[in-house]
Order: sequence, then C-alpha cells, then structure tokens
Amino acid sequence: MKEYNAIIIDDEKNIREALSILLGQYCPEIRVCGIAASAAEGRVLIETNEVDIIFLDISMPKEDGFAFLRSIPASNYVIIFATAYQEYALRALKANAVDYLLKPVNPYELQEAVKKAVYDHKLRKSYSEIRDIYHQSLNNLDDQLQSKNLQISKLTIPEVSGFRLVDVADLIYLQADDNYTLLCLTGKRKVTATRSLGEFEKILVGPEFFRIHKSTIINLNFLTGFTNIQGNVAELKDGYCLDISRRKLLEFREKVKQYSIFID
Repeated sequence: MKEYNAIIIDDEKNIREALSILLGQYCPEIRVCGIAASAAEGRVLIETNEVDIIFLDISMPKEDGFAFLRSIPASNYVIIFATAYQEYALRALKANAVDYLLKPVNPYELQEAVKKAVYDHKLRKSYSEIRDIYHQSLNNLDDQLQSKNLQISKLTIPEVSGFRLVDVADLIYLQADDNYTLLCLTGKRKVTATRSLGEFEKILVGPEFFRIHKSTIINLNFLTGFTNIQGNVAELKDGYCLDISRRKLLEFREKVKQYSIFID
C-alpha cells in the first residue's frame, strides 16, 4: 500500500492529538510526519518534510487557515479542513468541493475524506489543469467565507475525471440522474456532477432556486412561462420544458408570485 505523508495544523491540542490517533487507527495509508499548533509551525513542517496532505484548522489565532494557504503553494497539497463552522461556512465548503471534517472528528467521515484526498492527489499529480482548478476553488472558498453576502456565487463541480468551475448565475436547471446530477447551463452547456441533487439543494438556497419536482431544481431567473395544456410544465430559456409535480404546483405558483415581487 502506498503511503501518503500528512501534517496536522490546529491550535487545539486535543484535536491535534485525537486526529493523529484516529489516522493511525483508521487510515493505514496515511503517515503523520508532523503536528503543528500554528501556521508558522506548519510552514516549518512543510519545509522539512515531503508533504502530500494537510489537515488544517480554518479558525486559528494570529494567522488563520487561509492566511497560511496564501503563504504556501497550496495547490501542491491536498487540504482537508477541520472546522467547527456551521450553516453558511459548510455550504461554502461543499460548494467548492473541498474536503472537510467537522469537529469532533468522526472516524468514518475521516476515512471517506482520506479516500477522496488520495484520489484527488493522484489526479492533480497527473493533470495540471485540475491543479489550477483546485487552486481557484480554494481562492473562491476564501472569498466566500470573507464575504458578507451569504449567497454562493461559484461552484466547483466534481466530475468522474476531475473538477469544473461553474458560475451559479449560469445555472438554468439541475436534474437528478441516479446519484449524479445533470447541470444545464447558459449557452446550452451541460455538466454531469458526481453529486446528488439533494446535496446541491442544500447549497443553492437563494430565492431564485426552486425544486419543481423530486428530480428537478430550476433557476427562476430563466423561467419564461408556464403551461398546463399537456401536464404542468415550466418553460425555461433556450427552449427547455420541465415537468412540475402536482404536489409542487401550488407552491410553484406562489413562489413565482413572490419572486416576481422580489425582483421588481
């Protein structure tokens, strides 16, 4: 089994020690080559070790996780954030397809994060464009967490063979395809994401997004009409026609009425 060198950077001693123990117990492919209590100590570890993966606390005194990342070539490493953040911060993490662990760390979530990190590490070693997208995703995440606007503006879409960056404003609709999701974008572009529709629904909480069917979310900014001649259908830009479930119809009508007022 190939081993991957990892360091842990967290100002909380109990978190550092617990994470190191859990990695030893549940993740045999990970070799912890150093533990740091601050960003400054973390930089020393990077300079003195061959590091593949960094387990990084977001919120630290003096220099937080993002300030640390700005001081190193972050795209050379796989970053797994350890955080106690909730709500908006978690949506931002998910929106950018960045690996993260909630404190206290669950060993099974740790195993999943490590499995994904190892896969991502291999991809970025092989494809420079994926490394560039990852770097942009980290920058997007930093911007979104610093912003006072609680809406997500960009998504990093995980695909079978890598990642793709998408502007939320370009999403016309999203449609479930088993455990995958088809994203239809402006310009008749389509992307298949290796993420469920339910996960996207938790990220896209702006007033413009509405789930018209168990398998479909639309962006009301692109709604051009409604017809019930042959079933209840939402008509969208570029000629897309999507079914509205009967149980969602009244809510859809009310949502459109409210949204029309909202955008006036």
